[in-house]
Parts: sequence; C-alpha cells; structure tokens
Amino acid sequence: MTKQRVVVGLSGGVDSAVTAHLLQQQGHEVVGIFMKNWEDDDDSEYCSSNIDFVDAASVADVLGIEIEHVNFAADYKDRVFAEFLREYQAGRTPNPDVLCNAEIKFKAFLDHAMRLGAEKIATGHYARVRFNPATGLHELLKGLDPSKDQSYFLHRLNQAQLSKALFPVGELHKSEVRRIATEIGLPVAAKKDSTGICFIGERPFREFLNRYIQKAPGPIKDERGRVLGEHHGLSFYTLGQRQGLGIGGVKDKGAQRGGGEHAPWFVARKDMEKNTLWVVQGHDHPWLLSNALSAQDASWVAGTPPAAGRYGTKTRYRQADAPGTLAVEGDHAFSLDFPQPQWAVTPGQSAVLYDGEVCLGGGVIASAAPLDAAKHPART
Repeated sequence: MTKQRVVVGLSGGVDSAVTAHLLQQQGHEVVGIFMKNWEDDDDSEYCSSNIDFVDAASVADVLGIEIEHVNFAADYKDRVFAEFLREYQAGRTPNPDVLCNAEIKFKAFLDHAMRLGAEKIATGHYARVRFNPATGLHELLKGLDPSKDQSYFLHRLNQAQLSKALFPVGELHKSEVRRIATEIGLPVAAKKDSTGICFIGERPFREFLNRYIQKAPGPIKDERGRVLGEHHGLSFYTLGQRQGLGIGGVKDKGAQRGGGEHAPWFVARKDMEKNTLWVVQGHDHPWLLSNALSAQDASWVAGTPPAAGRYGTKTRYRQADAPGTLAVEGDHAFSLDFPQPQWAVTPGQSAVLYDGEVCLGGGVIASAAPLDAAKHPART
C-alpha cells in the first residue's frame, strides 16, 4: 500500500486509538482529530466530552501524532439533532447514529480532513471497505467480529465517502483490538465502550427529552380498550419497550397469546391522533409482530437500488439477518415482506439490506404491517 496522509477520528476510545496505531504500522502519515459534536451541557455529569478529549490527547501522545480539537456542534445541531427531535415529536423513534455518520463523520469531518490535505479518513468502526474491479464500485462489508459489526450504522454512506474511508479494526475481533492496545501501552486499553448516543450519554433518556419536547399525557390502553394507566407523552415511548411503563402491578388473568397473569407488558402501538399508548402482554403477541414494512428516504451504497428479490435484512442493530423480499418503489422507497414475522418493527428506525457480507444500503421504516392486520387495523 502506498503511504498516504490519513486523518483519524480519535474519539478517546480504544477502537479509534488502535485504528491510528495500525495505520502507523502500515507506514501512513497519521493525524488525529477529536470531534466535539455537543456542547449544550458540557458541565453535566453525563457529558464525557472533556474526559474523552483528554484520553484522545493521551493516545496521540503515546503514538507520537498530532491531534486537533474540532467543534462540529453547530453542524450536529442543524443536521442531526433537529431531525432527531422532529422524528420524536411525530411519534417515531429515530436512529441519530446513522444520521451522524452520514452527515457529520463522513461529511463535515471528511470535508475538514480534505482541507488538511488528507487522502483518506479513518474511524474505529467495525466494518470494511472493498473495491470491486468487476463493477468499479466500493462495497461496504460487515466487520469480521459478528458481535461488533457496525455496517448497519454506516449504510447511508455513498461511493464518494467510501472511496475515502478506512476501517482498520473491521478486520479484527474486539478481543484482539484490546490485546493490541494493552501490548503497546495505550492508556485507553481497558476503557469501557461508550453506550447510547453522544449527546445523551448515560443520562436517563426521558429526562433528556423533557427539556426539548413538551409532555402530553394520555391513556395507556390494552387490546380490549381498558385504561391501565397514564403515559407521559407518546414521544417518550418506543415499540417493544417494557421498562418504565408504570403498569407493572396490573395483571391480566385472561391474557392470551403467550401472555398470562405475570407476563410483562410491552408497548405495541402509538395512536398519535387519539394520544393513546396501546400495550399488550407477552413478548410474542401478534400486535408486536410484522410480516411486512414500507421504508422511505432510501440510500443505496452503489448509488442505485438493488434488484428486487430475497436479501438478508436488519430492522434493528443487534439482530441476526432475517430473510426479506425486496420490492423497490422508485429510487428512495421500498417495501420488504418477511417469511418469518419480525418483532417490534419500529417506524423511524432503519431497515438495512445485505447480500451476504455486503451491506447494500437501506431506508427509514415508515410503517409496518401487523400479523393480524385484518382483525386489528394498524395504529403505528
């Protein structure tokens, strides 16, 4: 590989630190950038940005590379957070990490790196890029560690972005990444992985949303229409949710479909028009299962939609690929039919398609068809 100037997004975590080291080992000229994407509550106990920058700077020091602190907070608020709030207010559950990758890490950050004379950028994502000479296209592949693969979050990247991207740790398992970090004495070798999305961190999610979205309480009802309690506002709940419903003491001795007297309650539907939260008992209740979905705002890695047919699909990050039949509806919309019903398919989340290890792209779930559509009209 020819020596290149590579700008690495150093987050203060172990994955990006090992990414920078591996690129050094390959002979590249490596420069680090720390991205600050949120600054509304820098002094909050939940915001780890300052600690992360200290860690990133420590890594740069050990590796002997330059690091620059760049503030993308304004871009983040305009391109990611505003959309995040719009979706929640509409009753959907967005995935800001997908948008952050497409709009910040591989747009604002990429543009900044190119201005610094970079030929490539690199991040600590568990994914891979491969150029296919037969098609002349760059392909996005799953990371080799199946438990860490992050191609789902990167599915909106296009050919121009992928042609500039490197994901060195995508070739490794997490255990190997930590081993390398320990071996070369990186200060973040044992640092735990960050959870949640960057601007929320470890804080209680409802408490965070309360600052931006007005509470609009309404009834919580079961499938028989009985009122079981009151919700805080439909924006604060997601399909399939079972914690924080405040109805744990309500039992239904007549519950069917995998339910029972002590079966947990799950959020099954959100009726925005009537401000009603519908819940059901039992993980496998038909209201929680879907045999089809429609998606919009599609983005395809190749630049054009794949042919109609059977593919592997994910409707949420941590799930095994499920077979689904694709029907394309123009460049930016599609539908999927599932031979095996899928659980808690959630509007606002991403439906992502795979051909084996190759991620083809995906779209935002607009609606899902419940199993018993004829009997119970969908209220998603």
